[in-house]
Amino acid sequence: MRGLAALALLLQLCAAAAALADPEEDYTEDVELILSLIRKDDSQAELESAPSAQFLRCTKAEWRVPGNYIVVLRNGTHENQVERTMRALRARAARRGYLTEITRTYSGAVRGFLVKMSSDVLHMALKLPHVDYIEEDSTVFAQGLPWNLERIVQTEHESGKYTPPNDGAQVGLYLMDTSVQTSHREIESRVMVTDFNSVPEEDGVRVHRQANQCDSHGTHTAGVVSGRDSGVARGVSVNSVRVLNCQGKGTVSGVMAGLEYIRASLQTQPISPLIVLLPFAGGFSRTLNTACREMVRSGAVLIAAAGNYQDDACLYSPASEPEVITVGATNAADQPLTAGNTGTNVGRCVDVFAPGDDIISASSDCPTCFTTKSGTSQAAAHAAGIAAVLLNAKPSASSAEVLQLLRHHSVQQVMNPDSLPAEHRLTTPNMVAALPKSTSALSDDALLCRSVWSEKSGVSSFDTAVAHCRQGEEMFSCSSYSSGSRAGERIEMQDGQKLCVAHNGVGGQGVYAIARCCTGNSVQCQSSASPHTGTDAECPTPEHQLTGCSSHVESGGVIDPMRPLHSSRKACPARVGTTSHASCCHAPSLECRLIEHHPSSFKEQLHSPCLTLSIKRTRIFFFTTACSVRNFTHSFLWFNYG
Repeated sequence: MRGLAALALLLQLCAAAAALADPEEDYTEDVELILSLIRKDDSQAELESAPSAQFLRCTKAEWRVPGNYIVVLRNGTHENQVERTMRALRARAARRGYLTEITRTYSGAVRGFLVKMSSDVLHMALKLPHVDYIEEDSTVFAQGLPWNLERIVQTEHESGKYTPPNDGAQVGLYLMDTSVQTSHREIESRVMVTDFNSVPEEDGVRVHRQANQCDSHGTHTAGVVSGRDSGVARGVSVNSVRVLNCQGKGTVSGVMAGLEYIRASLQTQPISPLIVLLPFAGGFSRTLNTACREMVRSGAVLIAAAGNYQDDACLYSPASEPEVITVGATNAADQPLTAGNTGTNVGRCVDVFAPGDDIISASSDCPTCFTTKSGTSQAAAHAAGIAAVLLNAKPSASSAEVLQLLRHHSVQQVMNPDSLPAEHRLTTPNMVAALPKSTSALSDDALLCRSVWSEKSGVSSFDTAVAHCRQGEEMFSCSSYSSGSRAGERIEMQDGQKLCVAHNGVGGQGVYAIARCCTGNSVQCQSSASPHTGTDAECPTPEHQLTGCSSHVESGGVIDPMRPLHSSRKACPARVGTTSHASCCHAPSLECRLIEHHPSSFKEQLHSPCLTLSIKRTRIFFFTTACSVRNFTHSFLWFNYG
């Protein structure tokens, strides 16, 4: 009886396919495939013998969407093979009495499809040819928890009057959120609602919701970006893409579909410069991160909420994607936002902070109503508005350059480090986004740098930590930090990308890798290794500037930082048993200097003055490229560009 039921299901599938098929297209192959799967005795033993793809799921069980699976096929898979994979899955499931429903296909950042099916079918799906991995769908949430406008303006201005350098009118923005009440006076004629709508059903709701109950989060966020009175960049055109339902919940699959919708829309109607605002967070998702990364590589600037879970932002998506600009939230005292058991996420995946507490903006209750909301969604909206002002002045800026400019013009060292969790104090940027005092110099090809921290390595000997720059950034130096012993660091190449690799030492407590990443026109950097252990590493030509030194011990022994040679001979000296690496960069008008500081006490040595010196020196257009501490002497490499 079960076999007859399966056959009936298959015949229904064939009939449905025939009814929808192009009369001129030959579907003989489809029928033969299904019939062959009916005849084939694919026993449990045969299924187990086939190689299995990877299965991924959200780390937070309560955020999972059971029965919904994103099937991602291998790179290079042809469109025809996508169709065959879907048909094969339907056939195998039907043979065992299970129905499957393909609800969406993906052909942008990833090639694959979204399927509704029983978890009992999952093991068969993982055995299908061409499948790279399958990720269980999961929920993403709106991150909602007029001091803010006053705070982001750094210039002298009339009290009570907001005067940004420009209004961002040349910039387009896609807002992926709930729906938006476009009739509100704050955003009227500034927001266009697209025809995209991909939201999950609401939990426990069986009655029709009024429009203003579904517009709350999106309306408020749109107002923060471009509201007439509450907005940061009041000339920005906002396109609303609905991916969150009335409860502020969406799915990874829905967000991916929304990103594909944006990509397709840009092909027919290009927008440049473009910002995509993602004011939500969900559990870590490799699939969502991949889709966001590909969106950035297509030319968009993606800005996301860090999340409101008082946790490591690296555990959430899209906040954990390195190519996305991730924004944490601060309160009116310029401290990390906390509210009971919730508060801003922190850590190395946060790029910058912005105002996010008691933010006044448009309310969906009526066309003239206002309300306050708090959270990293509001902080991300502030950063998006500031980014629009920057892009309006420098439309050609890449996503990496926008991040560097956001950090460069931020207010630094205002957050109390004690307000951050101890394990994240080193890696969390102490920067609150602000508008530039002037945009007149933004068109210059200024060279800006930031430090990128890795995750802490394990404590075993030879454990490593890895940091890397964004696309569009050059790695000027590689260093490491540890509270115990370390075996040094070096720059490696992997799949065309430079990696800063730090090595834990024997008996060490774990190590961090720190890459110094810079943006600037025509800058090219390379790493030169010493030809043999114990010999110096030198720059290849006199035109190259020495921007950093690193060294490591292959045996895993303990190593101290070196003092760079920066005279007529630009080199990184080596000691017996060590391999040295010289980071060398070339660009017009690039000049480097070596500065040493001799602290008067051990206590002063422990509090390295790198940041203070950097701030002072940038006033005369010098920036830090590398910093090391050895034998009570601080060595700094500085560069001047242009």
